[in-house]
Amino acid sequence: MIRKNRLIGFLIVLLTLIAVISTTATDTAKELNLGLDLQGGVEILYQVEPLDEEQEITSGVLDATVQSLRQRVDVLGVSEPNFTIEEPNRIRVQLAGIENEDEARELLSTSARLSFRDVEDQEYLDGSDLVEGGARQDFHPQTNQPIVTLQLRDASRFGEVTRTIREDDQLSNQLVIWLDYQEEDAFAEEVIKDDPKFISAPMINQVLNTTNVWIDGNFTVQSAQQLADILNAGSLPVDLNEEYSTSVSAQFGIDAMNETIFAGALGILFIFLFMIAYYRFPGMISVITLSLYIYLVLLVFGWMNGVLTLPGIAALILGVGMAVDANIITYERMKEELMQGKTMIAAFKAANKNSLSTIFDANITTLIAAAILFIFGTSSVKGFATLLIVSIVLSFITSVFISRWLLGLWINSRILNKRYRWFGVKPSAIQDISDATPIEPTVLGKQFDFVKHRKKFFAASLLLIIMGVVFLSTMGLNLSIDFTSGSRVEVNTVEMVAEEEIIDHFNALDLDVQSLSFSGNDNEIAVARFDQQLSQETVADVRSYFDEAYGTDINVSTVSPIVGQELARNAILSVLFASIFIIIYVTIRFEFYFALTAIAALLHDAFIILAIFSMTQIEFNNTIIAAILTIVGYSINDTIVTFDRIRENLKAKQRVRSFDQLAKIVNDSLMQTLARSINTVLTVIVAALFLFLFGASAITNFSFALVIGLFAGMYSSLFIAAQVWLVWRGRNIKDKPIVYVEKKRNNGPQV
Repeated sequence: MIRKNRLIGFLIVLLTLIAVISTTATDTAKELNLGLDLQGGVEILYQVEPLDEEQEITSGVLDATVQSLRQRVDVLGVSEPNFTIEEPNRIRVQLAGIENEDEARELLSTSARLSFRDVEDQEYLDGSDLVEGGARQDFHPQTNQPIVTLQLRDASRFGEVTRTIREDDQLSNQLVIWLDYQEEDAFAEEVIKDDPKFISAPMINQVLNTTNVWIDGNFTVQSAQQLADILNAGSLPVDLNEEYSTSVSAQFGIDAMNETIFAGALGILFIFLFMIAYYRFPGMISVITLSLYIYLVLLVFGWMNGVLTLPGIAALILGVGMAVDANIITYERMKEELMQGKTMIAAFKAANKNSLSTIFDANITTLIAAAILFIFGTSSVKGFATLLIVSIVLSFITSVFISRWLLGLWINSRILNKRYRWFGVKPSAIQDISDATPIEPTVLGKQFDFVKHRKKFFAASLLLIIMGVVFLSTMGLNLSIDFTSGSRVEVNTVEMVAEEEIIDHFNALDLDVQSLSFSGNDNEIAVARFDQQLSQETVADVRSYFDEAYGTDINVSTVSPIVGQELARNAILSVLFASIFIIIYVTIRFEFYFALTAIAALLHDAFIILAIFSMTQIEFNNTIIAAILTIVGYSINDTIVTFDRIRENLKAKQRVRSFDQLAKIVNDSLMQTLARSINTVLTVIVAALFLFLFGASAITNFSFALVIGLFAGMYSSLFIAAQVWLVWRGRNIKDKPIVYVEKKRNNGPQV
């Protein structure tokens, strides 16, 4: 009866999960906040500057500036604008789903300080003399041209201004209306230009004692309405200088989202099929918990009001790899226990107990890398790190606790007793429980001596490192504007066009292209780079030009030299701090020798990625840093699994006095964890490969870095890290043997 109740309980839980996920998953996904790269929009980083030397930029001033910007954005109808105050004295503005980027940029950056001056630039009135919210778009009563009407607070004061201008013969009877007048501006210089900086310079034919005035500045209806909106929103208490900006057209965003979701679905489907095919019944349990994991990640991320970006989708898919890794570690361990002749229940308990610390250590080290990435990352990289952290935590919960509980319902019902093939174990491979002979670990029925060939592996890595140094010192990295500053323009040409055609288009705009490349499935996306930061007006001209040429919008990114230097510095600090904290953690959990060799392995992997990017000259952007730190997490994850098994085998041996004994332990540990290492990396690599082949062009380089890094991580974990530790630790093993003893006080073995 108890057995039957367990299976009924499993069925109830399964049906409940299916019902909940199938009925709420769509709504959960729809409630997620999509980033700019998924729905289009603009992101701008402003440096806040004081209006004069006496003004001090305080937190109160920054808050007031954000409030003024928010009031302006309300005019645009953006549903969920995001404003973030950053150090030092910066404000990041993210407007997702914006339709008119040029209008938004002008609306945000214009300080909106209106002033009424004479032709000699003496100021008489400013924005404080206007009735708040009194600006309106209207039409001239005689010419019917668009105008902006204003309401003044004091009619007599305006009368005095017009009287002064009328009575002074040197002022030409003109009242000059300026928006954001600067000290270096002069009416005499601007009036002779085709496009002067001042708005209007009407003639004053009589003294005007009125509160109702209008501005006639050769407006269109749209520009008149925009000026009225700016004036009604009020002037900014500071000056804003654009340090960084990126924009994504709505169509780019939709296409990128569809492509990446399709690629992600293929990757997840492969993982599901692989788990069922290789691990049989436990694989089916993992599919259930992985489905729950994906649902919970989306649900929790939505509760956090997180912003889902293209790298975020990649993080979710990589999180599936992390979640499946915990299952693989447990299932591989259970197969080992079954082959030793243990009963199904005993093997299940032993596998859970022995694999828990491995899974815990592996997740913690990856979590350290993700946390460092969150601290030093910006914008979409920070979103990637956030989702990766959520993924790691939830993968641990679902894959360790829920997966084991569900499988335990079947194991404890005893219905699976003697059904070894359901776990991928042949009955002929099971040893009698009374036979104490150690089982030699094999893969596909064969043994491999990794340790014996360690010098060959060291030589191969050394050759790769030398090649990397040569390429990096001669060719360097093809750094994106994230690190070098400048501008980047993506043009969707609909179909492949000649390089000369794109260059001619930019020449027509008086822009010299620094470099030009193509991306997309049919090379229909032209990517042009410029060494200068394009101005707001230039970006508007470029957008208008290519809209007329190809009928498509463009993506534009601009980075100032200051921001570029900061991104480069943060990238270096990210890898540095991640390495330091991982060394500390691994030293605490293992020993200092393990920590140093683990760091050597992950730095090896990071350098291989840099070397490959130098050899291929693929653009190296800010998201590649996210990929490198992700690989750091995965590499240390792989290495920790191997080190944990080495430590376990050392405990079982208790005393190791010779290098040969230590070499045997290391090689056995590598063989015992080989299937896990291959299976885990295989599932994640295939998922990353699908992202590379079918995902959006915006994360192609990111996915490429992941694929290269995962291969490098598997290689270093199997062929470098453990062997380096062996050589290092085995140098003086005769003088200082490795001894494990049990301490009754804490029941823990000590070296």
